[in-house]
Amino acid sequence: MSVFLLVLFLILMFLGIPIAASLGISVVAAVLFFTDVPLSLVVQSMFSSMNSFLLVSVPLFILAGLIMEEGGVADRLFGFAQSLVGWMTGGLGHVNVIASLIFAGMAGSSVADIAGTGRMQINAMVKKGYPLGYSAALTLITAMLASIIPPSILMIVAASTAGVSIGAALMGGLVPGIIISIIFMIFNHYYSKKHEYGIREKFDWNYFKRETITSMPALLAPVVLLWGILSGIFTPTEAAAICVLYTLIISVFIYRKLSFKQLPGLMLKTANMSGTILFIAVTAKAASWVFEYDGLPSRIAAVIGDISESPTIIMLVLFVFLLIVGMFMDATAAIFILVPILMPAIIAVGIDPVYFVVFMVVALSFGLVTPPVGVCLYATSNITGLSIERLSRDSMPWFGVTMVALLILIFIPQIITVPLTWFNL
Repeated sequence: MSVFLLVLFLILMFLGIPIAASLGISVVAAVLFFTDVPLSLVVQSMFSSMNSFLLVSVPLFILAGLIMEEGGVADRLFGFAQSLVGWMTGGLGHVNVIASLIFAGMAGSSVADIAGTGRMQINAMVKKGYPLGYSAALTLITAMLASIIPPSILMIVAASTAGVSIGAALMGGLVPGIIISIIFMIFNHYYSKKHEYGIREKFDWNYFKRETITSMPALLAPVVLLWGILSGIFTPTEAAAICVLYTLIISVFIYRKLSFKQLPGLMLKTANMSGTILFIAVTAKAASWVFEYDGLPSRIAAVIGDISESPTIIMLVLFVFLLIVGMFMDATAAIFILVPILMPAIIAVGIDPVYFVVFMVVALSFGLVTPPVGVCLYATSNITGLSIERLSRDSMPWFGVTMVALLILIFIPQIITVPLTWFNL
């Protein structure tokens, strides 16, 4: 029954039917053909999956990202990053990484990062002598960070699906995100120096001081969010609401780039984006019910247990599997489908469930920037005019660097797990 559901789902998806509809049709067909279970039970399962206070954070963080995109917050963050590292070798490449890292700490969405800072970053790099292909590739790959650094929407979705602490999962992505950013900056320095990209400038203390003061309201947002979640003062959902309120205040009253007249349009856009994610969640919950009914998780656990007794070997196998899945399936859908299947096996072989959730999100985030279905790939192609083929070719060195970073997380899992002990998570 599970095989029938998955095969039918893949066929419908590749025929161009939306993911949520493909999954819903597959679930209904599997239940009708293989069981005598009333469909009303499936409907109840779908409803219960949405009756969650935690998932309220998803539309709230999406709204916060849209407010930052329209409210001038992204411009301020880019200016601060440029004053901080723009004078180095490969300076604007470093600015690209730092700006995406800070924006990630507020938006939680890779697509929002491309939309909010992408065009500005690429145009600035091209004006300073960087090739368009290199600028676009770097902007594309740094968009990954928004799905790793808290408050990542994908991390919230994965943690709630896996039944692990959302706060722990969010914080689990912080150090890997910073390390991946450093790796990107090291490679950018090497590549820019080798090919003599960019224009070297002197560090301007007055410029740095001015940009720091101007961007301080925006820079405080991720600090407030992390402090509140770590200290337990507010939950991730409450943090999302605070983030919306805070970004709205600074966008309207401090930077004055947003008016209240724009809010209905932003809310409508939020509803459209949230509806897509949550509709997938609804149908995926029903699919999970079918998998459990069919006993698929226990079978997968047995297969994984037979592969090896070494958690490292198992993670390497899952690494390859997740990369392939991420290339061909939406990350949100993959999380909802795979977590209920893989989690029992992960626990059975002794792998930390929070570690696996974080690693899974990082690996699937890679699929957001790779062909053939990476949404960030298409978004970057759209704002640059570069073809998917050209952009993918220019991004190949960055794909290799990212895979090395992912392998580091497998061989040194303490990068994810140890920081959690510092905060008692």
